[in-house]
Amino acid sequence: MSAAREEMLGRVRRALGNRGGEVDVPREYRCEAHGGSLDRFVERLHDYGAGVRFTDADGVAAAVAEACAARGVARIAVPVGFPEAWRPGGVEIIVDEGLAPGELEAIGAAATGAALGIAETGTIVLDAGEGQGRRILSLVPDVHVCVVRAGQVVDGVPAAMRALAEGFRTTRRPVTFISGPSATADIEFQRVEGVHGPRQFEVVLVSD
Repeated sequence: MSAAREEMLGRVRRALGNRGGEVDVPREYRCEAHGGSLDRFVERLHDYGAGVRFTDADGVAAAVAEACAARGVARIAVPVGFPEAWRPGGVEIIVDEGLAPGELEAIGAAATGAALGIAETGTIVLDAGEGQGRRILSLVPDVHVCVVRAGQVVDGVPAAMRALAEGFRTTRRPVTFISGPSATADIEFQRVEGVHGPRQFEVVLVSD
């Protein structure tokens, strides 16, 4: 082994050997929320081509059913823990208890809750928490219906990071950031939807 390579590996070993505990990352920047967060959130979602439906806590199931009807959904997969009060009528409900990718693709639609919404970017964050299920639910089906409570919407990415930081350290669950339907224009600048996830995205925004 060359002396240079040994020196490099030695530095890596020393650095790894001196690792400390969790690093406290300061997040004091942009602590004040800006006004109009919900309006901005909805505006951004529309910019991405997502459907947005407004309801109160008692109307979630009906709003999800309307979203399913608008997208021609007859069957929908929901995660374990998806509230009974949110489950739409007139649609076959299939609880995801380890469905294979092929089964999810055949079902063609999924409904989940959310961890956060980010107004500035129109982004919805899933962290595999209660009612959100596995990441695969937000990637394989062609239609994703996501229920977001108004109180979960923060103004910007720094606020979202502050809210999510503790979960990053403790649960180690995967976190997914969704900004509208899946789309790419990598090939000849032609927009193609559904390459990396659902082609159709519906958001049910629930007032607090």
